Amino acid sequence: MLPSPRGPISELLLEHLPRGVHELPRLAAANAHDPLGDEDLQLSLYLCYELHYRGLPGVDERWEWDPSLLSLRGTLEGQFERALLAAVPIADEQIGPGEIDLALREIAQQEGSALSTYLQRECTLAQFREFTVHRSAYQLKEADPHSWALPRLTGAPKGALVEIQADEYGGGRPEWIHAELFARAMEALGLDPTYGAYLELIPGVTLATVNQMSLFGLHRRLLGAIVGHLALFEMTSSIPNRRSADGLRRLGLRGDATLFFDEHVEADAVHENLAAVDLAGGLVRQDPGASGYVLWGARTLSHLGERWASHVLSRWSAGRGSLRGELQAEPLELGEPAVS
Repeated sequence: MLPSPRGPISELLLEHLPRGVHELPRLAAANAHDPLGDEDLQLSLYLCYELHYRGLPGVDERWEWDPSLLSLRGTLEGQFERALLAAVPIADEQIGPGEIDLALREIAQQEGSALSTYLQRECTLAQFREFTVHRSAYQLKEADPHSWALPRLTGAPKGALVEIQADEYGGGRPEWIHAELFARAMEALGLDPTYGAYLELIPGVTLATVNQMSLFGLHRRLLGAIVGHLALFEMTSSIPNRRSADGLRRLGLRGDATLFFDEHVEADAVHENLAAVDLAGGLVRQDPGASGYVLWGARTLSHLGERWASHVLSRWSAGRGSLRGELQAEPLELGEPAVS
């Protein structure tokens, strides 16, 4: 089902998209107080972007390229991008291809670990289920936003991205596609693995982390940003995924529940150098002017990730849920907790 509207923009979209394709009424999109977490703006952007992925239930596929919808999306993207630039300005720096991986590692070292440590040591089953629902907004289409970069790259960086994405898509084995592994993890946790099933519950601060990838991936002028985003994503993934798997075992869950996370511990450790040296460094070698956008893409990933983690942890510390409503899940039979 389509989600409920969260303001005038998403209300307009959700009213008109289920109808046949037609020109959308003009709506003055007011400047959001906090575009990086605004519920109406982020849901509206997510709906517009989903037309480029698997579409929306009951929505004509021809909406994807409707000029009036693209005009509205462009207005929303402008607000989102300006807010990203205000929060994380693009530094006036020229980093050579041989140093880009070191600059990315410096950003990676600043990544917070509070959420993954909490998942490993303290979280309840209900909280881990919430975490999984947050992650589902991206993980059920894992790698797809970064794949928009493929036709825009050439030579060595294109080869590096193909190698990374081949692993993400299971190396030709459908059962090992990472999005499929995540769906199996959701099912093992008593959750609905259907694509988009929990959009109603996912807050804007989470949707912003996914919309960022779509913004970068769908705009050729932001090629450096999506490359930097992927590079840092791979460089900072192994340890949090190991902690997540440990947390699930602490709760007595194994098998499909932990397989996704365990697979990423190994896969992303392999991808780290490919993404930092061959992909990001290779792009900067071809286009030295891309270094600023590569690092901006990485820094904005870190910034939005920290905002999201802070939201989740602050809600939990206050004894509240981190989603927009109560999460229903199937009861589970837990095994013996892992001994730390």
